[in-house]
Amino acid sequence: MPVTLQVSPELKAQLSALAKQTHRDETELANQAIGNFIAWENGMLDKIKEGLAQADRGDFVDDAEMAAFFEQHSLPSMK
Repeated sequence: MPVTLQVSPELKAQLSALAKQTHRDETELANQAIGNFIAWENGMLDKIKEGLAQADRGDFVDDAEMAAFFEQHSLPSMK
């Protein structure tokens, strides 16, 4: 099904350059990019919904476990 999208000239130029470098069609690349974006967004929405469901159930990480996570990953504490 044909769809018309308006993209910036810079994005169009990048798409054209990538198509030439990879010997692929711009439409094929655009379809792949849109498909990847939709899959990523849907995955993020699923994670958000699960997190909200966990919160509704009262499933929270305790402070000690959270502090251990931040220390393990060398992240500054959220205090």
